[in-house]
Amino acid sequence: MTQLRIHTPKLFDGERFLQEQVLTIADGKILAIDEDTSQVDIVASGLVVPGYIDLQVNGGGGALFNDQPSVAKLKTIMAAHAKFGTTAMLPTLITDKVSVMAQAADAIAQAIKENVPGIIGVHFEGPHLSVAKKGTHCADYIRAISDEEWQVLSRQDIGEVMVTIAPETVSPAEIQRMVELGIKVCLGHTNADYQTAEQAVNAGASGFTHLFNAMSPLQGREPGVVGCALLNDATSCGLIVDGHHVDYASCKLAIKAKPQGKVFLVTDAMPPVGTEQTQFALYDRTVYVEDGKLTSTTGELAGSSLDMATAVKNTYQGLGISLDESLKMAALYPAQYIYQGKEVVRGELKVGKQADFLILNDDLTVSQTWISGKAL
Repeated sequence: MTQLRIHTPKLFDGERFLQEQVLTIADGKILAIDEDTSQVDIVASGLVVPGYIDLQVNGGGGALFNDQPSVAKLKTIMAAHAKFGTTAMLPTLITDKVSVMAQAADAIAQAIKENVPGIIGVHFEGPHLSVAKKGTHCADYIRAISDEEWQVLSRQDIGEVMVTIAPETVSPAEIQRMVELGIKVCLGHTNADYQTAEQAVNAGASGFTHLFNAMSPLQGREPGVVGCALLNDATSCGLIVDGHHVDYASCKLAIKAKPQGKVFLVTDAMPPVGTEQTQFALYDRTVYVEDGKLTSTTGELAGSSLDMATAVKNTYQGLGISLDESLKMAALYPAQYIYQGKEVVRGELKVGKQADFLILNDDLTVSQTWISGKAL
């Protein structure tokens, strides 16, 4: 068993900051952590932190997952995001035909079989959504669940599965069935009232997709889905901290309202991440990139050009959240959400965990990305 010893003058292990630690890595995992710096193979040149985990990635590197899903496309998307610190992701398929869902599941299953670094499952964002809150999703493909969708959702070879549904279109019994399959059910793209959202949570829905966006808002006499998200302590919320999707004050409010560990960062990234693209095709429309904001020809926000390194920096500098908490929101908290009920193998740098880590520069940009003990 080949071992690699890495001296980390500054280390954030997912819980606290430490000085002068040595990570011993073997077979893609952390074998030991000690303070013996006399015999090391590598000295890290910056702050070492757990790799970021992004549970909502539509595309990157010029590729959109919906556009003919394949292993090659997954590798392109993962490579683009790895440069910005993402070491594990859920490639996300937005609302589409069931044939595309099946194709996406096949690609994910093959990627997992081939041990493609960073691909840990899939996020189906739709198609069981609310037309009223569809955002940039295509209304033509929004539909009720059929046996064909259940065949895709029931697969046991596609890793960790997360779905975004609107509770006014998916019954509590159907949500319960998903949960029994091991699926993480999130509410999103929904115009449901508070009571309907609460029924979904009681049925097992455990999260909310891109909080505040494409969901009924919190109002005095109707708390809406946002009110349900903020009030239910056991649920988790994904948050897009790009300055376009959610006002920073609303981001702060969510973090203040939710228990620690229940808000995690997502990018909702589209193909431009890691490229110089200024536009791309989505369904029958064009999406334009201007000052980091993605807008469809039909007027809606269409995902983001955000990467996880920038999301962490925005959270730390823009929201004024402590650096350790900002890093947890990008690594530990999404890991705890997606692996709930199972061993949490990512999100921390501790003995027995996956050796997924980053070396950060002083400005929080990524100097180097390691996945399973290998530098990319």
